[in-house]
Amino acid sequence: RPRLLLTITFTCTAMGCIQSIACNKSRIKRESIVVYDLSATIDHCPTVIEENSPIVLRYKTPYFKASARIVMPPIPRNETWVVGWIQACTHMEFYNTYGDVGMSSWELPQLREGLVRAISDSDGVSYPWYGNTTETVTIVGPTSKPSRFIVSMNDNFYPSVTWAVPVSESNTPLLTNIKRDQSFTTWLVALNTTSREKILLHTIKWRMRVDIAVDPSLPLGSRARLVGRVHQDQPRVLTRMEPIPPNAMGRPNANDAQVLMWRPRRGPPVVLCSGILTPLNNHTWPVHPSCRASPSLKTWFYHLKLLQEDK
Repeated sequence: RPRLLLTITFTCTAMGCIQSIACNKSRIKRESIVVYDLSATIDHCPTVIEENSPIVLRYKTPYFKASARIVMPPIPRNETWVVGWIQACTHMEFYNTYGDVGMSSWELPQLREGLVRAISDSDGVSYPWYGNTTETVTIVGPTSKPSRFIVSMNDNFYPSVTWAVPVSESNTPLLTNIKRDQSFTTWLVALNTTSREKILLHTIKWRMRVDIAVDPSLPLGSRARLVGRVHQDQPRVLTRMEPIPPNAMGRPNANDAQVLMWRPRRGPPVVLCSGILTPLNNHTWPVHPSCRASPSLKTWFYHLKLLQEDK
């Protein structure tokens, strides 16, 4: 008889646990979140080249823009949900060629070597979100009625590239070509900040390509011109949801993971600078001994903030 009592008590306790777990589970489901007026575009205009400086060329690409109207159901007590955009870089080629001398390149070593499938493109503060202004909306429960709002984001490139070889003592213009090809995946996500439950609402793929030919012998203001495509391909909204890779949810972001390399036509590659969180322990790349003395390279570091903000 004592044994039977023990069994009954255990069963009731177990059932109580199961019931408690079920009660605590969020009632917010994918089908209860309404997304409408979803838009993903790249401006239908060419990349603009700026030759205002004798030190650097700048170019500004058209903007990628995404927005959506959301209706969230009433949020239960003790729950907080954030809805917004998460973006990751999935491919990057960024080469600046200096005739037959060599080329500089911004690289993401972990991505290039296939160690990860994506690198977070967060602003570096609001992980995992792309930003924390128009990009996200936070809803704190309890709410008694549906919440209606818009989340939007935009992204483009606006970097500086030195006319002269970055590791040279000379300021002689030798830049002959800029080639850039980057791909991104952007997710619209609802995230329960307490349980970390993610509900994926939409997945967008987009790509930005730049190809600029430069004749350094021409006067400033007439050296560079776009070659190849004038307009970008429009983004694709996927019909199926694509999972978010773990690396897209946290540190490092693309700015902190990138490395600026100098790859001479002859000789080994040299690290010019690396992101603050870039692991270089597995590489034997030397750091150029004249980095701090090079006027051209000093310009690189002077513009490093702009280069990194450009994403």
